[in-house]
Parts: sequence; C-alpha cells; structure tokens
Amino acid sequence: MSRSSLPGSGAGGPMGIGPVGRWIAPALSMVGLLLVAVVTFNLLNGGVPFVGGSKASGSGTGNGNGNGSGNGGATQTAAPSNVVVVPDVVTFPGAIVYAKAGNIWVQTGKAAKQLTTGGDDSMPSWSPDGSSVYFIRTSAGVGSWPASGVNRDYQLTVPSVMRVKADGSGEPERILNGKVNKNGRTWHAWIRQPVLSADGKTLAMVSDRPDPSRSDVVLQFYDITTKKTNVPKLAETSPLGHQDPAWRPDGKALLYVRNGRNGARGAPIIYRWDVAKSKATPLTGPGYLEPSYSPDGRFIAATKTSSFGNDLVILDASNGRELQRLTNDGASWAPVWSPAGDAIAFLNIQGQIVDLKQVRLEGDAPNWTVRDVVALTEVSGLDGDSRPGWFVPADQLPTPPAAPTTVPSPSGSTPP
Repeated sequence: MSRSSLPGSGAGGPMGIGPVGRWIAPALSMVGLLLVAVVTFNLLNGGVPFVGGSKASGSGTGNGNGNGSGNGGATQTAAPSNVVVVPDVVTFPGAIVYAKAGNIWVQTGKAAKQLTTGGDDSMPSWSPDGSSVYFIRTSAGVGSWPASGVNRDYQLTVPSVMRVKADGSGEPERILNGKVNKNGRTWHAWIRQPVLSADGKTLAMVSDRPDPSRSDVVLQFYDITTKKTNVPKLAETSPLGHQDPAWRPDGKALLYVRNGRNGARGAPIIYRWDVAKSKATPLTGPGYLEPSYSPDGRFIAATKTSSFGNDLVILDASNGRELQRLTNDGASWAPVWSPAGDAIAFLNIQGQIVDLKQVRLEGDAPNWTVRDVVALTEVSGLDGDSRPGWFVPADQLPTPPAAPTTVPSPSGSTPP
C-alpha cells in the first residue's frame, strides 16, 4: 500500500502517523480508527482487490481472502498513468467516470478523457444532471495533537470533497474540507465516497467529522446550500463503521453498508435509509456490499463476498433476496447500473491489473439473460478502490412505455 492508501495508516491518519522529527503515537483512543482503516477500508468485509491504486487511493495486490491477486493469468504491464486503453469496439450510452493513478477520468464510448491531474484524487461520482463530478482529493499538511500530555507535530494527509466540471473546463473547487481545528490543535477527519442526492441538495458520505477522536467513520449527510452536517444515530459495529452510500434514483431512499465481523472474516450488511422517516432497516444478511440501484429502484446490483472472492449479484430491492448471479470469477466488484437499465458496469482484476467491464441484461426483469460480458478498458490499471459512476442524458434513455388508457363505454359510463 502507498503511504496514504488507508485512512488512519501511514501519514494519513491518527494512528501510525510519522511526526515531524520522530514518531510518537498520539495519546488518544485512536485504535478504533486504525481498525477502521485496516478492517473496513481494506475490506475484511470481502477483500476488494485494491490494485492499480494511487497516492490518493492506495495500491496493492491481494484480494483480502487469501486468494492472491484476483484470478491470476499471464503477467501483464498496465498502460502508462496518462493512458486508458479502450478496445476497438466499445458501445454504451452516456459516460462512465472512474479513477486511474489518482486522477479522475470520463469515458464516452471509445473516448477517455482525463479531468484532473496530480495523482491525489479518488472516489468520483456524478452530479444528478451530469454537469459535474464529485470526488475526494487528498493534500499533505502538518497538524498537532497531544501525545503523553504534550502537543506534537504530525504529517497529515487531509481529504476534501471536490467538484469538477464534467467537460474538463475550469479548475476543481472544494466543497468540504476535512481539516479539523479543535482547541488550537489541527487534525483531519476522514471523508470518503461522496454521492449527491437526486435534487442536488444533499451530499451523502462516510466520515468521522466533526471530531475524529469521538466518532467512527459513519454515514453522514451534508447540505450543499446551508453547509450543515447531519449525522444520524445509526447502529454500527464499532469501530468498523459504515461505507458505500448509494441513493435511489428518486432520492427517497439511500443504501449503505454496515460493516461487521464474523471471526476473522467480514460480515457486511446492506441497510436502507428511508429519507422521509429518517429510519434505517437491514435489507440483506451478511456478505453483501457496494449496492447500486436499478433506474426504477426495484432491483439492486451488489458485490457478494465469499471465501472464493468477490462476484456480482442482483437483489430484490424490496426484501434483499438474491435473484441472479452475474459473475463467477471471484474477481469482480463495484457494480454500477446503467441509467438505461439494460447493463451493469463493474471492476474486474486480471493478474494484478484492474479494468472496467460491462455485462448486458436482455429480457424482462427479473428473469434477465446475461449477455455480452465485454471489456470497456484493457490493461489500463484503474484504481480498484474507486467505484465507477454512470450518467446517461435524457435524450439517450429509452422511452418509458405509455400508460394504459381506459376506453369509455358507448353509454359514457365507466366499465365494470
């Protein structure tokens, strides 16, 4: 892993930080944050293979299940950091955003465009109108925190929520800063996986703001207009916290993962947050994470974890029942449902190289036929811990079927 690959490790968190001068552990109860780093975000919950990482995102070669780096294969060399290799024949509506070498990219068919530079960016997601992309950017800094009753200086890696125009014009702007100032001391909170609601007003994320010394990394909501944060009191298995927030397209519900553990293995459970009721309920049993709603909100694509690795499944959004398995290679994760409804894009690892693939769904739900599992990138070395996002403009979406009309009876009365 790179030095800032995991929150709370290396130079990036409250435990294991190398101070300016010599290493001194802060005299705080930060062990929980370290466990969040090592357990939650390196995914004891299923071991997503963090390969093809960056300074912002991290890199590595294992899938966390003791199975090495994905499904093996011949040794290959990933494309240079400023190149995404797209196969000759690639077709999909709209645009897909992802991260490579710590930079944000947008791919439209065969064209892949780099939006940011610097190698410190990760976890992109679309704004609802497709005009911009939200992401996390980390920056180096120096903070101070007490250790053994004495303030010490530490090197920090501070995350911020950023926004950049999808066409690449202009400079990225900061939406939320992870720096924490408390009692004259400077530290940082973790902010990960920002996703904006359908109305463009509420940013869901997982974070330990505003006080990392008192909170695990849990689901939070940030109002873009008022700049106020709401931290709902949700059940968690401390210190593992939450991850993977995903809005339903209508904005009335949000999925997230409550991290858990069963012995040495993770036991992640998908929960559903009802916006109107401000209430969360479990949707699945242990073993599911990284949910993505279908456009109509009736189904969920998710990663299923097992001792054999990670694969993709489709769940019933009403009860969490598993309906269909999409992959069986143990090396696929991070699904995102096309807004057009007929395909799912996901990350896949071959050897030690992460690429983007697509599986098409034919037929009527929920009895789809899985067709055409195709590569959308080749030997490109995408960042494995940054989920892709998919946006399709309205003029490229299928026309919804017309609502049935009632034909009046000759007498003008309503038929029985």
